[in-house]
Amino acid sequence: MQSESGGSPWPGQVTVRELADGREIRYFDDRATDGPVHEAVDTRPLGEPPHAGELRLDVLTGEWVTIAGHRMNRTFLPSAADCPLDATRDPARPTEVPDVDYDVVVFANRFPSYAPLVVGPASAGHPEVLGPPDRPATGHCDVIVFSSDHQASVVDLPAERLRTIVEAWAQRTAELSADPTVAEVFVFENSGEEIGVTLSHPHGQVYAYPVVPPRSAQLIERARQYRAATGSNLLADVLAAELAERRRVVLRGEHFSAYVPRAARWPVEVHLAPHRDVPDLAALDDAERNELGGIYQELLRRVNRFHPGIDRVPYISGWHQAPTGEDRKLGRLHLQLFSLLRAPGKLKYLAGSESGMGAWINDTTPERIADRLREVGV
Repeated sequence: MQSESGGSPWPGQVTVRELADGREIRYFDDRATDGPVHEAVDTRPLGEPPHAGELRLDVLTGEWVTIAGHRMNRTFLPSAADCPLDATRDPARPTEVPDVDYDVVVFANRFPSYAPLVVGPASAGHPEVLGPPDRPATGHCDVIVFSSDHQASVVDLPAERLRTIVEAWAQRTAELSADPTVAEVFVFENSGEEIGVTLSHPHGQVYAYPVVPPRSAQLIERARQYRAATGSNLLADVLAAELAERRRVVLRGEHFSAYVPRAARWPVEVHLAPHRDVPDLAALDDAERNELGGIYQELLRRVNRFHPGIDRVPYISGWHQAPTGEDRKLGRLHLQLFSLLRAPGKLKYLAGSESGMGAWINDTTPERIADRLREVGV
């Protein structure tokens, strides 16, 4: 059966179960099967999930800072034998995933920056000049595990699995965006210890923020100014201009195109955007979702080939989506994929200028980045 968009619908299925502390776990299977699946029970003696921390306003910048003290002792680089994201193949060593195997799973983080559970009133009692009363850091922090294979990487997964991952991204975006306390949903993956990855098992995350994050707020304000001046969508016009100029375009598909932004900040950076105006991953139709997995995987391959002599480049990959509130019309879905590796064995450190003043300096040019990403294409 064909969807209205002309693409085949995802052939998989979703099964929702419950972990020992009440958190839901969602199994996304590449293909639907008859009969009950994933009935294994979580046998761990877990207590109640963590409660939300708090948001404090930085009165000097107007930005909300999340205070999540319970994360200080979160899991850090466990051995492969102790990985909490593996399937539970040994009943004596239960993990976060009770079943003996899985394709993709999604569950709430045990050490969340944002959580739906709140205890106690917001704190006050400080001078007004230091800001308003604290707000609870309500929201959601999902872990999305891409494979039961501990050694796998996204770039090497089969096309069928990438389609399932895209479906999980889209479904969780839709579900979390429906929460009235959520202001924006951010889907991202950190890859490589150099980036700060604390679990080597292939996985990503989904954050549902209670406030619009600073980068998004800045983008929305620029889009608002552009809309007032031109009547158009800023991100859509940037994509159109890049495609027309072609100098920094890296990859062009039927539904998505990738380009290096003209003011790229990182030594390796590329953006991926849909041709159609859509606010988020949930709004993609079947044809777009079907293409996305392959074109995203090709971008990862090119990033991994960027530096001669190495076959894995650490990266951060994040889907910027429209906020859920009144400014939703100003947002537009796009991916930012970048690496801190400026040369083999050499990282770009965010030292004095970038960290202290937010004044970015790139040691290469966006045009050179684009040339290399085209050069290493298949």
